Amino acid sequence: MKTADIIIVGAGPAGLFTAIQCIDKSVLVLEKNESPGKKLLISGTGRCNITNDCKLSDFYEHYGANYRFLKTALNCFTNYDLIAFFEQNGLETNVDKNGKVFPATQKSRDVLQVLVDKCKQNKVEISYNQNVMSIEKAAGRFILKTDLAAFSSRFLVIATGGMSYPLTGSTGDGYHFAKQLGHSIHPPKPSLSPVFVKDYLMASISGVSVQDKMIYLYRDEKKISEHRGDIGFTHKGLSGPGILDFSRQILSGDVLKMNLIDIKPDNFRNEILLSSTKEGKTTLQTYLKKYELPRSLLLLVLQAIAVEPEIRMAEITKIERNKLVAALCEFPFIIEKVGGFNMAMVTAGGVKLNEVNPKTMESRLVTGLYFAGEVLDIDGDTGGYNLQAAFSMGFLAGKVISGTEDGQQMYPNSNTV
Repeated sequence: MKTADIIIVGAGPAGLFTAIQCIDKSVLVLEKNESPGKKLLISGTGRCNITNDCKLSDFYEHYGANYRFLKTALNCFTNYDLIAFFEQNGLETNVDKNGKVFPATQKSRDVLQVLVDKCKQNKVEISYNQNVMSIEKAAGRFILKTDLAAFSSRFLVIATGGMSYPLTGSTGDGYHFAKQLGHSIHPPKPSLSPVFVKDYLMASISGVSVQDKMIYLYRDEKKISEHRGDIGFTHKGLSGPGILDFSRQILSGDVLKMNLIDIKPDNFRNEILLSSTKEGKTTLQTYLKKYELPRSLLLLVLQAIAVEPEIRMAEITKIERNKLVAALCEFPFIIEKVGGFNMAMVTAGGVKLNEVNPKTMESRLVTGLYFAGEVLDIDGDTGGYNLQAAFSMGFLAGKVISGTEDGQQMYPNSNTV
């Protein structure tokens, strides 16, 4: 049986970054694939959006209801710390117009190479093709059995990711290990995923998008949430950052209502009435140009409600006016399903957060057991927030294990939970 001070299961960004922080201890990373970071390599369509350039205080609104769990980790290792880490290790970064931070080379492989090189520099051992089958704790040590060997350690970090993109090896193994050690799992579901729409009308304009629109989520005819963001129309449904970020809340059978012109229904109704007098000879299509909708989208919407684009404003009837208000301020999409794990960028759900100390990332149930990354019940929006969370959690877990101190002692000024 091979022994180490610390065993980390999973050679993704959370696992590798945890390992990098564990100084002056023997560290072994077990990875079931033949190489590290397979999911990292495809992130950001191969460009790897490592973090976001926004203020740290703005990060919290991008993690849903569980954002408080990340406060200590994000304060201990901020987005600017992450940028500095890569630049100090020879990888410059660029920021796009939306605040997304990428390696200057635009290659995710370069991000992974920095992590692997840093592990080698710190004498971290990474053992590949090690498919962990079981984990137990006995006599103060963790015993791990793979299909090839057995291992023992004083500390254990589970950083196996979630279930999204299962072909990269993210198949939910960490949930099984956590259960073996007594933890509970909030049911995992796809997140940051496109949605498919029943009786979809927009297939012919696939590739068209609109920016910064309000989306309202209805369930059982009651509005339960709303979100603002960019929306893309695909062959079978909706995508784009606004939809992807919202997908964690969406269920089959829900209705999304989209405000395409960013004006309240009553105000738009009044505008139409006023324009029928002041701009009576103007065609509807010309009048609606001020809302800057893609022409192909506008024509499809008008076709769907059987209103002629060339009708003059003075000729619009009350029925047509009501149709216009409903279609342009609350265009409905009935959700057939949310894209599955093979399409989702991340996983919502995971190890329940009340069973993990957010100031240390250590289990509240099992001494010496730590978690980092997507295996936990927290997920972020698009824009680099999920990778930042993985790096910050890995940093905190590794520093705590190395220093046997909690996050509050190491960082007394941090904004903890």
